[in-house]
Amino acid sequence: MSKSTVLVQIAAVAATISLTACIGTSQCPAPDDTLVQKKPIILGQDTVRAAETQTGTHTEMQVVTGDSATQLLDQFKLTTPDQAPDVTPTVLVQTRVDTVLMMLPPCDKTHFSHCTLETTMDPYKAFPALANYVFNYADTLSRAGQTDSASVILNSFSSMAPMWQEWQAYSDTLRNDFGKRREEKAKEFESMALQIQNMNRVQASYSMVAETADSLIAQLAPGDSLANWAAGQKKIAYTNTLKKATKEFNEIKVLADEKAQFAEARKQTETFRIRYRDFEDTLHVQDFLKHVDELEKSLDSETAKMWEKNDPEKALAQADTLIANEKFEKAKDLLNKLKSSKFRKEANEKYIALADAYCNKQRKTTSQIFAKSLKQTDEAKKKKLLNDAIAPLDKCLAEFPETTQREKVESNRKFIEKELAK
Repeated sequence: MSKSTVLVQIAAVAATISLTACIGTSQCPAPDDTLVQKKPIILGQDTVRAAETQTGTHTEMQVVTGDSATQLLDQFKLTTPDQAPDVTPTVLVQTRVDTVLMMLPPCDKTHFSHCTLETTMDPYKAFPALANYVFNYADTLSRAGQTDSASVILNSFSSMAPMWQEWQAYSDTLRNDFGKRREEKAKEFESMALQIQNMNRVQASYSMVAETADSLIAQLAPGDSLANWAAGQKKIAYTNTLKKATKEFNEIKVLADEKAQFAEARKQTETFRIRYRDFEDTLHVQDFLKHVDELEKSLDSETAKMWEKNDPEKALAQADTLIANEKFEKAKDLLNKLKSSKFRKEANEKYIALADAYCNKQRKTTSQIFAKSLKQTDEAKKKKLLNDAIAPLDKCLAEFPETTQREKVESNRKFIEKELAK
């Protein structure tokens, strides 16, 4: 098969594909139309031009729809063997590869100009779609009684085999070229990639890894495999650094929440913010500083100064003795003062123990009074005893609302109220 014959057959395929735009309209060519020959094109030439879009300059298909498609169809005619028996039924039309590609399903039916080759050129979808368009158009012509014209279109498929071989060979050539480009790019950025990888191995800070990775990504095209790898390395660095930052920040929180060292907590927090600026919002650093201010205001500063001259550790031991001897008022006062010392955590823990001890005693008192009420036959006196039994429970909730006994105390109170209602 000569080169000129192949070119003519290629043009025929392009033309028949372009005809599909008139399906369902009144613009389909009739079998008695005359043949108009145009200069064929060579597939594989650079026939796609750059176009200006809202997102910048990039290569796009030239999409033609509506009236433009109808005008395109008017550029050529079909003939049938009956009308031109001595002429080979071949359609010649001057067109462009991007005009043929317009027959592909658009990626956006509203904004055709935004359909780039990158988003639409999927061979597994494009070639079957083109073939189906050809078949549908041939079927439409046949149903309309134009069987000769339909046959002309289908006969074009017989010339496809040589072109497929050429395309496959060209595909292999392109793949080899792509591989060489990847190797060249890998060598060019090898040192930077190794640097990023080594920084993550030693768990360098996220800011250092991100700076190097961003520098690498800026030199690559969007979607490049090496750029995607660098972005993945940034995520690894972020996770590693966040874990480290969280641990350090929790240690700073202990200074305020458990040791009442508010000034030191603020100092270390400011240093922390400088070292971990990328994580300030994630760890809610500003909210913590507000918490420190509120916590400090809730404590007596004079009492805090008292522990500079007195031993808070001995005071903690004294609080244990006071609780054991049921001197709850003195124990409560001492523990509240100890919350302003470096033993704030221990003071909070003993305060809960104090609250439970106090409320247990009140519940015991309630139980004793309730037992007396059960033996009382006089209804008035019985109701008075039941009211007296509620009083210790109310004292518990008023003195120590944070007690772990709260649920039990409230349950006991509801039970006695039901007895009073009888």
